[in-house]
Amino acid sequence: MQKDPVRRDGTQIIYGKPRESVLPTNKVLRSTYMLLSMTLLFSAAMAGVSMALQIPYLGPIITLIGYFGLLFLTSKFRNSGAGIVCVFALTGFMGITLGPLLSAYLTAIPNGGDLVMTSLAATGAIFLGLSAFAVKTQKDFSFMGGFLMVGMLGLLAVILMGLFVDLSAFQMAISAGVVLLMAGMILYQTSAIIHGGETNYIMATVSLYVALYNLFINLLMLLGLGGDD
Repeated sequence: MQKDPVRRDGTQIIYGKPRESVLPTNKVLRSTYMLLSMTLLFSAAMAGVSMALQIPYLGPIITLIGYFGLLFLTSKFRNSGAGIVCVFALTGFMGITLGPLLSAYLTAIPNGGDLVMTSLAATGAIFLGLSAFAVKTQKDFSFMGGFLMVGMLGLLAVILMGLFVDLSAFQMAISAGVVLLMAGMILYQTSAIIHGGETNYIMATVSLYVALYNLFINLLMLLGLGGDD
């Protein structure tokens, strides 16, 4: 069987049309997964430090200011080495904010340790499954962009509303919606990397980290609420 001709610049000609080499895409994907792995480990370490030092809950206002401030810095320096420092600062900060929640589950709930491990395992399984599906099928999920944007804005509105209104009665529905939204974000972001829609591995890492962070927290809350904890 005759192979498709390959040009010197790495593009491949299929039926007279050039197809760009997948090497740049593979590089972004590998760099994203490598940085994501390191930031997850660092975030987990900072959560452990937060638990050991018994750092109290910082409150939604400080958490949001810290998150969006570090996110802005990460975006600003995404094309330089300082961007990597900002990513670790962001994920480390989010790990610190996670510590008090984990401490509450481990100390106040009889089976809190089991709930945390189950949520962690489920988060990993969902991420690996969705990522493998996006990579294997090569399907373009860019059509989900508008839906996810609306969902993110709705999530932010709910968070802000929660500062003034008690939404505990709707917490299970909210958490379930966030889980679905974060699953869609994983598919969308992985697809964007594969198809060249996202070429900056720093921003891709941040997007996937935020999806995993929120996925874990809301799975944990669903398990706790489902068990009347």
